[in-house]
Amino acid sequence: MVIHIQGLNHLLFSVSDLEKSSEFYQAVFGAKLLVKGNQTAYFDLNGIWLALNLEKDIPRNEIKESYTHVAFSITEKDFDGIQDRLERLQVNILSGRERNKRDNKSIYFTDLDGHKFEFHTGTLKERLDYYKQEKPHMSFFQ
Repeated sequence: MVIHIQGLNHLLFSVSDLEKSSEFYQAVFGAKLLVKGNQTAYFDLNGIWLALNLEKDIPRNEIKESYTHVAFSITEKDFDGIQDRLERLQVNILSGRERNKRDNKSIYFTDLDGHKFEFHTGTLKERLDYYKQEKPHMSFFQ
């Protein structure tokens, strides 16, 4: 059986404090709160269903070791303003990986529970075009 993915359904993050995390996602991402209960909150993030689930007593330290993250597209012209906003909100901004200018700009940061996010100015097409020109060791399939 072939699975036909139709698109992204939702993003869900486990949080240790639903109230503080709800405030974070609204302030940092501009997420629109749709509903909030004792254990969960749902947001609209520019057409993306974002959910938070309260899980107070789970380990959260190992997430810091991984490069796993969710990246959102932003424009080059908005980059500096967004970085300034994150700093004003005292968001935990991470030092990004070393990158070539053709990889475009990124801001890496975490939410209150250590989930990693990126605001990125590049597109997949730009990245693949760069790799095709500069990384002969890579294989391309389309």
